Amino acid sequence: MYPNWILQRAFLTPNRVGLIFNGNSWTFEQLKQISLNRAGQLVANGIRQKQRIAVLGPSQPRLIFMMYGCMHLQCEMVMLNRKLSKSELEYQIQDAEVEVVLVDEADIDLLPEHIQKLNFSTVEESNAIAIDIAADWPVDQTITIMYTSGTTGFPKGVRQTVGNHQSSALSSVLNIGLTEEDVWLCALPLFHISGFSILVRSLLYGNAVKLYEKFDKEGAVQDIAEGKVTHMSVVAVMLERILHGLEEHQLKASPKFKVMLAGGGPVPKKYLERAHSLGISLCQTYGMTETSSQTATLTNKDALRKLGSVGKPLFFNQIKIDSKEQGKEGEILIRGPHVTPGYIGRFTDKSPTIDGWLHTGDIGYLDEEGYIYVVDRRSDLIISGGENIYPAEVENVLMGHDAIREAGVCGIEDEVWGQVPIAFIVLKSDIREEELQKYCFEKLAKYKVPKKFYIVSELPRNGSNKLLRRKLKDLI
Repeated sequence: MYPNWILQRAFLTPNRVGLIFNGNSWTFEQLKQISLNRAGQLVANGIRQKQRIAVLGPSQPRLIFMMYGCMHLQCEMVMLNRKLSKSELEYQIQDAEVEVVLVDEADIDLLPEHIQKLNFSTVEESNAIAIDIAADWPVDQTITIMYTSGTTGFPKGVRQTVGNHQSSALSSVLNIGLTEEDVWLCALPLFHISGFSILVRSLLYGNAVKLYEKFDKEGAVQDIAEGKVTHMSVVAVMLERILHGLEEHQLKASPKFKVMLAGGGPVPKKYLERAHSLGISLCQTYGMTETSSQTATLTNKDALRKLGSVGKPLFFNQIKIDSKEQGKEGEILIRGPHVTPGYIGRFTDKSPTIDGWLHTGDIGYLDEEGYIYVVDRRSDLIISGGENIYPAEVENVLMGHDAIREAGVCGIEDEVWGQVPIAFIVLKSDIREEELQKYCFEKLAKYKVPKKFYIVSELPRNGSNKLLRRKLKDLI
């Protein structure tokens, strides 16, 4: 059993600021009181303790208050991605078997009409019911469920427990250190593990979170240059914009700014050199939804010496390569208390581990010093602006159209997003590209929609008729 994070943090540092947003701030004691009241209001509206519910809303304080209220009730929160289409959200809601979606009014139109909804305002305007709040949480209690794209084309609901989140946060702080003055800039969506993990760190470390509703280059540049924040998590496209903004205004990072964690794919050498010249200590990370954020991190001092590496495993984590020869490439396997205990829905019976090891599907190798290099991200995976896109998922949608016989999807390099998806299609009947785009926008998140459609007579396949995605670009 572990103490309820919200109650324990308010007990330890009640007057310390825990959240900053648009010029307003809340202490940890205020966060506790608001979230306890929200828990009573949720119960008044029919939410049961330990119930599985879904949550959807923009990254604002009211979303955090609602989530903390759910955490007091020990609810399992299915974190819905605001970028998804109605079809994708409907799949996740049905797969998770949630009875109700807690939704910010701003996002109601994102949901299918028939889904049972409970608006934030309805909860906030209710009279709270007096309830008993658990002072302790079991280590195996599921806190969040986040869906990750699957190679089968069906997203998997990944459980993340008290133990998973705590292990991830503790491993990270052992790596980067901690002081009372730390302020973590959160410009990543709270429905992503990278965003939610910042809230977990805040409750466990006692540091403030400066929350952005969405990424704001100018705001981030000023906060970093003026020393208003000490840490930030980014993906490569965000990093480049911050670097450009600092250069544009002839600014450098304040000495108070300690570290920037960069995930979601490799960081180009040019970005590393620019970051160092601007006074930014940059740590590249490797992790996934199944590992509750980071598994390995490359320190800033090793960034150029070990170019292309994602570092070494954090303290509680283990990584090995499934290869017959030492130093050779193979599948990356991960073990540790941060690894999910399992999935929900259609993948409930699929174990995430084999003999205790998570098989990531990523290909990599270890050098003679034990540094990890990721050679290929799940072979076919497209990483666009830090978002994972599985070709099989997009192909499934495309082949659902009456005019399409076959579809193959791969990624091409893009200066802004790193990669973007493109599609190769064998048609059954004529169709215009504009119609295909419209169809995809109805079925897929915007970042998953192919940027270009190529009409071909046949797709490259092997002897067993398996699609050879690596040869698709040869058709251009």
